[in-house]
Amino acid sequence: MMYLQLFWSFIQIGLLSFGGGYAALPLIQQQVVVEHSWLTIQEFADVVTISQMTPGPIALNAASFVGTQLLGIPGAIIATLGNVLPSLVIVLTLAWFYFRYRNLRTIQGMLYGLRPAVVALIASAGLSILFLALFGTTHMPSTVQDVSWVAVTLFVLGFIIVRRFRPNPIMVILGAGVVVVILHVLGIPI
Repeated sequence: MMYLQLFWSFIQIGLLSFGGGYAALPLIQQQVVVEHSWLTIQEFADVVTISQMTPGPIALNAASFVGTQLLGIPGAIIATLGNVLPSLVIVLTLAWFYFRYRNLRTIQGMLYGLRPAVVALIASAGLSILFLALFGTTHMPSTVQDVSWVAVTLFVLGFIIVRRFRPNPIMVILGAGVVVVILHVLGIPI
């Protein structure tokens, strides 16, 4: 029964996640954290982090990691297939329609209208993860004492370094990790 729930959840995610992997993150969070309570929000943030660091599409990586966390290798296969199947059917169908009717204004207008919705989904997922990293919760803190100033400082420094010097982002992530380990060893609260 759990395999069927996992498959159905990732079919829904794959069916409704227009705009790529980042647009799928809020849908994955809704299914995995909110509706089924398979993972905590912190575990979900870890899944997102690992999914970004490993090669491949983020939504498929997240599906594989969630499936593995819940049901091992068979769960990873079920979740990944559930995530891919709707996209496969939709893309094949849309490709046929697009090549047949691509010059119609209605089709061009529909594609143009989807862009703002995709940006909103990506922004929503990004803000949730940013708030979790900086404040330990998925929303703005009510007091200044709830803010992790170490996390805020690392975020601002990392942002400036990436924008100004354009290093490999993995090096920035590793550098932030080294700083946190050093602070932890020194006994400085994070």
